[in-house]
Amino acid sequence: MPEPVGPVGFVFGGGGVLGAYEVGMARAVLHHGIRPDLIVGSSIGAFNGAAVAAAPDEHVAERLTELWASPQARTVYGDSLPRQLSRFARRTHLHSPAPLRRMLERELGEDTTFADLKVPFQCCAASIERAAEHWFSSGRLVDAVLASSAVPGLLPPVHLGNEHFIDGGIVNSVPVGRAVALGARTVFVMQVGRVERPLRPPRRPWDVAQVAFEVARRHRFARELQETPEDVTVHVLPTGGGSPKDDSPLSYRKVELARGRIQRAYEATGAYLEALG
Repeated sequence: MPEPVGPVGFVFGGGGVLGAYEVGMARAVLHHGIRPDLIVGSSIGAFNGAAVAAAPDEHVAERLTELWASPQARTVYGDSLPRQLSRFARRTHLHSPAPLRRMLERELGEDTTFADLKVPFQCCAASIERAAEHWFSSGRLVDAVLASSAVPGLLPPVHLGNEHFIDGGIVNSVPVGRAVALGARTVFVMQVGRVERPLRPPRRPWDVAQVAFEVARRHRFARELQETPEDVTVHVLPTGGGSPKDDSPLSYRKVELARGRIQRAYEATGAYLEALG
């Protein structure tokens, strides 16, 4: 593809284990020699984005692929059903945050700060007390990524300073506007594929919250795309097609599907970039 106009921004959106698609997209973009000048991420995109910001080359995609398919990734939501129900009865979440924190500390470095990263990086979380989005750009990286990834009901809020933070996808799931505000003139959007699929009214009780969240997610994403200045180019990268398993209520636990998702997105994004000329 032609040399993108800089600064180049990478946007990593939210989507749980479907974030594996983003790894394939990032691998394809980096393989084509495109390097980011800034990176923003939300929810699982905070982790993927932080990893790329720490090592912005194709090798990071290989490492992330191994991680996504590893036994360590399975431990994040690996509690047994009885243990989940017991915790939920006493608290407000199904899973302990300890496995995710251990994985983040191992992969990103326990004491790594934003200033240590090779590419400027920011990640989004939602402040409970202020009912507002909050952007982390300094301090300990692991704390910020954990806050951005604290899915309500699955993981507890993260207490930092005088506030409690939950998943950034609640307030800004695919933060294109943030990348533009930070100066990006070419934006590559790594997303999990939900915006590619038709949205229909809920048919089952467990569909209600998912559909409501998707309406909010897509509304903001569509608005930010429409408000993008004319001198900014946005590439929403393809996943290569989803799977019915992507929409399962328990899909957030199915990390064993990661390799297939990564490969499909890699091939589809590579073809997309080649078609640009």
